[in-house]
Amino acid sequence: MDPVTMTARTPLQRLMMEKALAMAEELERVGDAAADGQVLSELESLAVARGRDFTRQSLQGALQRAVDDVEKKLRLHAIVPADADDDTKAPRRARS
Repeated sequence: MDPVTMTARTPLQRLMMEKALAMAEELERVGDAAADGQVLSELESLAVARGRDFTRQSLQGALQRAVDDVEKKLRLHAIVPADADDDTKAPRRARS
């Protein structure tokens, strides 16, 4: 099979591509090394376990990216300076 070049646009995409490739390589190794009559059982066990990890890590990465985006927006809003003329204060009541 000819090699394929893929481009990750985000760190999360790169991480998931690397994880998927590692999982495929491990499945191939285990399948090649499995005893006759045990190939399906061993591959199924491995695929379920690694698939669970892959899904968990994907979700963690996507959620962390969303949190980072929100925190970035909050930091940008927090930096906005107050009006130097104190126009943001309510007028003082006159004392009698």
